[in-house]
Amino acid sequence: MPKTGNPAGGAPTVGPARLHARRWWGLAAIALSQLMITLDTTIVTIALPTAQQDLGMSDANRQWVVTAYTLAFGGLLLLGGRIADRMGRKRTLVTGVIGFAVVSGLGGMAQSGWMLIGARAGQGMFAALLAPSTLAILVTMFPEQKERAKAIGIYTAVLTAGGGLGLVGGGLITSYLDWRWCMYVNIPIAVLATFGAVITLPAPPGRADARMDVFGAITGCGGIAALVFGFSEAGERGWHSSRVSVSLVLAAVLLIVFVILQTRLRSPLLPLRIVTDRNRGMAFATVALATLGLFGVFLFLTYQLQSVMGYSAVKTGVALLPLVAMNVTGATQLSSRLLPKLPPRLLIVPGLLAAAGSLAILTQLTADSSYAAVILPAEMLLGLGIGTLFVPTVAVATSGVDPQDGGVASATVNTAQQVGASVGTALLNTIAANATATYLSEHPGGGAALRDATVHGYSTAATWALGIMLGTAALVAVFINADPRKPAERKAPKTATSVGVTGS
Repeated sequence: MPKTGNPAGGAPTVGPARLHARRWWGLAAIALSQLMITLDTTIVTIALPTAQQDLGMSDANRQWVVTAYTLAFGGLLLLGGRIADRMGRKRTLVTGVIGFAVVSGLGGMAQSGWMLIGARAGQGMFAALLAPSTLAILVTMFPEQKERAKAIGIYTAVLTAGGGLGLVGGGLITSYLDWRWCMYVNIPIAVLATFGAVITLPAPPGRADARMDVFGAITGCGGIAALVFGFSEAGERGWHSSRVSVSLVLAAVLLIVFVILQTRLRSPLLPLRIVTDRNRGMAFATVALATLGLFGVFLFLTYQLQSVMGYSAVKTGVALLPLVAMNVTGATQLSSRLLPKLPPRLLIVPGLLAAAGSLAILTQLTADSSYAAVILPAEMLLGLGIGTLFVPTVAVATSGVDPQDGGVASATVNTAQQVGASVGTALLNTIAANATATYLSEHPGGGAALRDATVHGYSTAATWALGIMLGTAALVAVFINADPRKPAERKAPKTATSVGVTGS
């Protein structure tokens, strides 16, 4: 049985009335913690050319500044979720935020490329520790369906908009300050998040009696890390690289062993009941597939604006702000208001179709396409669609989970997002590169031909992403029938003393 009394971390227990009054301030602390993670998926990318020159990094080592973060983050998320369940989610979140700030400071002070790469790996490690706790605590603090929908709307808006804000922030910081501030910027965010978390967040006790699944951690985290690495390398080296092939084969072997172990162990790292539930399993898949399209479009829009249209890094970031604005609108003004009134799939499917409409516009992209006529409408549709679909998808993914599995269920949402981002970037980049090469072979010429070929590659990749979005919409319409509005369908918690993470 879980311990009662003082919660993990030694802080006095906060009464229900005080906790209820502080829950929105607690959400602000959670949002700041999540913002720190999502900013760092893109903010350093903009600063990378300057950092490479300053630290004397080779082109071969440069990619590790990005890969080290995604590899550590994606690979360790499941372990981070189980640690949160065992040690207590508030303690785990605060530890992750402080650790993230410390390694960010070290990265800002880096005197060599490998020191920066090491700091980025440290950021990924602490991000994997704190990310599962943010969502698990959120659904604990907001048991009432209407408020939970609003809270998840704010959370998912930060989750998906942080990448766009990172592009803007990275451009501004690199242009007007120094690339090192792309690392230092995490420190004031972490100070505010830590202060808010200590004061406002509930501290349910961890499950000290739970065993850690060591073999599951090795095979599961190793398999996900190998999968993320393989797809990341495919985006750089192509699918025929021996490094990519070895990584993907290793990932397949480790994940197969992981699944076998999870069916036989008494305390598995990822209880298979979490992912084998039809609704939750489809929700995890939807997160991965929607993120695939989102990150792929981010990549191509950035290239289109900078390489084809000649925008500066700052102007590119500003040009992408409408996507962020519509994303926030979809999450906080549409989904969060409608989720208590509608079944989730009646929001998820239209969200996917709106994103598909955005991709349909981008299939018509040419080298002469204007920002106002083509790119802006595509941005706004994509932002609205992603913002609308993520709130109900996350609600389905976390609804009805046993209290002791809240952290690992939240980690699985984050893992799906990381895998989707890695797969999307690599897959769509490869499709675009192959389409560009084919176009050039059929239309030889000078610089104009190269520009046309490059944009043709983007539009071809958008066609594939369009098909993925439409296919996902069809699957959601068939397989997701959950309705968190109906209390009768909820699962009862297994322990009376645990803090619930069930749907309401």
